[in-house]
Amino acid sequence: MEQKREAEVVALPLFHVVGYKVEASVQEFESGLGKKTYLSLIERKAEIQHRKNDHILLIQIYPMAADFNPQTDRFTNIVCCEVSELGNVPLHMASHTVAESKYAAYTHIGPESELSQSYNYLYGEWMEETGHVPQHYDFEVWDERYKPESTENEIDIFVALKG
Repeated sequence: MEQKREAEVVALPLFHVVGYKVEASVQEFESGLGKKTYLSLIERKAEIQHRKNDHILLIQIYPMAADFNPQTDRFTNIVCCEVSELGNVPLHMASHTVAESKYAAYTHIGPESELSQSYNYLYGEWMEETGHVPQHYDFEVWDERYKPESTENEIDIFVALKG
């Protein structure tokens, strides 16, 4: 049985990204839209100026509505690469700046299909236990450890925190 890992609070400076912005629910994104967007970015990432590395980020920005349900309600998904500075943005892509913030940082280990368990832990049990309050966005880092269907898959999750 896998040992329970704890999330930790980390502070990250402001950073910039360039990539594809898609309005979709989790259901829409997971039904193939996410994979299609990811593959499009992989195909065109050489066009992104000032790319810091080969990591892909998925930034998820949520509306601040009490009745928001990410499974069925649309929100902003940005599949992107971090850049050291904003240059010319390739056609059909967008740039986005992520403000300096504190985050709940957690590494999901296991198939991507089980990722919701890590989100449920972070947004549920961990927030309740620590008293932290989430902001309106989070992001994932898909690096060389990203093997979506493998039990060895690792995805770093960062949930922005208020205060």
